[in-house]
Amino acid sequence: MSAGHSVKPGAEPSAAEIRRWRQYLADERAEARIYRDLASRRTGEEREILLALAEAEGRHEAHWLALLGDRVGRAARVDLQTVLLGFLARRFGSVFVLALAQRAEARSPYDQDVHATDAMAADERIHEEVVRGLAARGRSRLSGSFRAAVFGANDGLVSNLALVLGISASGVSNQTVLLTGLAGLLAGALSMGAGEFVSVRSQRELLQASTPNESARAALPHLDVDANELALVYRARGLDQVEAEAQAAQVLQDIDAVSRAAPPSAPDDVDEHEAIGTGLGAGLASFCFFASGAIIPVLPFLFGIGGLAALAVASVLVGIALLSTGAIVGLLSGGPPLRRALRQLAIGYGAASATYLLGLLFGTAVG
Repeated sequence: MSAGHSVKPGAEPSAAEIRRWRQYLADERAEARIYRDLASRRTGEEREILLALAEAEGRHEAHWLALLGDRVGRAARVDLQTVLLGFLARRFGSVFVLALAQRAEARSPYDQDVHATDAMAADERIHEEVVRGLAARGRSRLSGSFRAAVFGANDGLVSNLALVLGISASGVSNQTVLLTGLAGLLAGALSMGAGEFVSVRSQRELLQASTPNESARAALPHLDVDANELALVYRARGLDQVEAEAQAAQVLQDIDAVSRAAPPSAPDDVDEHEAIGTGLGAGLASFCFFASGAIIPVLPFLFGIGGLAALAVASVLVGIALLSTGAIVGLLSGGPPLRRALRQLAIGYGAASATYLLGLLFGTAVG
């Protein structure tokens, strides 16, 4: 790895190069502040990792300071996303900030800039993976109830907008549309909540059934060494006969080390039960967020608006909500928020348009 590139001795950097270096300097300083702000809200290992990232950004800052020399001048403006990251880091320090930081690290221009060192370009690529790992921890803590909440809200938005548009297009009264929307809200929320509760409880029960029984380890000192039933355990877990017998022999040689020698259930950093969430939490989140999404298409009718005006207002409100949920999912998944938001909007409007056309056809046929 090369030590890097610099301006040739005696050569003056161009105005464009100076502007670019000043921008890099401002960005590195801002990113270091973000990591320090995030670290101030963490403890233990996560805090140490974030402070190490801030220290690395400080090394990059020193590189641009050296190149600029006495041409540092006024600080360049930081891009809007970095400003937003800093604000969120100071106010919340949440997984959303880490997800945004992951995307920011992925867009590093150092690979294409001859004045950035190879080490700096490599740092930025590794930083993306470090932040991805930190964000993954937060995502795993949110994934159970949060997944139910986001998709519950999205289902409520789409299904009740489709229901309201379809019923309204058939030519019924505003009161009928309102009652139908409220009935759809309640039925859907109950169905979603109950379904999520059963789903998560079933998943947890399956995991518990697959988790090794700790009490079985107490029987190890009393095993018949010649028969070696322990080898069957390892064979049942996927080892072939030779590997299973070798592993069992090693365990039986030192009973005091059983807890360390016995095979772990799963080499994951994340507790699977934690990642799934609790049945009650997921069910309540699904119920509440479905209801919060499903109420939006009904709001115009609740406030006495009718006809096409009510449908237009409902569609706009639901569109804004769909864009928001899509952007949130995009941020958490590390994907492009705008693309996820537009995809969510297209799917929701597509479903609503289909039911609206069916309502028009039904209303015409009945009429």
